[in-house]
Amino acid sequence: MGSSGFLRIKGLRKGYDGIEALRGIDLSLQKGEFLSLFGPNGAGKTTLIRIISTLLKPGSGSVRVMDFDIEEHAEEFRAQLGVISHQSFLYNDLSARENLEFYAALYRVNDPVGKTGELLRLVGLHDREDSQVSGFSRGMQQRLSIARALINDPSLLLLDEPYTGLDEHASILLSGHLRQLHSRQRTIVMVTHDLKRGLESATKVGILSKGRLVYLKERSEVDTDEFEHVYLRYLKGAPVE
Repeated sequence: MGSSGFLRIKGLRKGYDGIEALRGIDLSLQKGEFLSLFGPNGAGKTTLIRIISTLLKPGSGSVRVMDFDIEEHAEEFRAQLGVISHQSFLYNDLSARENLEFYAALYRVNDPVGKTGELLRLVGLHDREDSQVSGFSRGMQQRLSIARALINDPSLLLLDEPYTGLDEHASILLSGHLRQLHSRQRTIVMVTHDLKRGLESATKVGILSKGRLVYLKERSEVDTDEFEHVYLRYLKGAPVE
């Protein structure tokens, strides 16, 4: 991997019906960094995540991960990608174990039984492995979603509002799991409205507003009160150059 970064986004633009959702995003992350990305509703955050995850094609610009251009090498890239969002992507009529075994087969995971058991223990659901997901709480489903996203041992994790709908206890558990994942040198990009959780997890923080990346700093350089003030300005519609 060269010095130019693990994730490299250059000149990224995307429009819908004549409206630009992304207006020239430039971003570079090194392997193992954790970016928390904040922004008002409609800022383009989910569009950015969907493009990185290959669910949307960019209008122009490029996204490269591990030297893969994600449009030219989408299949190879997806094998290295995990996605966690407020949608679980789980099958309610299957058990926790059956859900993970399904995704293990999809990714052709070696030793799917062993991998499934390992991940159920990681997220604290090994004692509920044969329970149907339809009976799980929102927090339990999100923990199983983490296991699902890790089934292929991804190098890049994308999180789109993962705290949505979680109570305080479940949020604390999720934050703990994210710290554990980050300690294993995975690169993580998280979109969130939760300032407290986002700031405590990140090594880098950014603000997206009206399709532009208007703020990007190392977490160690960010004063929490100052950041909250800046973020509030953009929530109230501060102009973007």
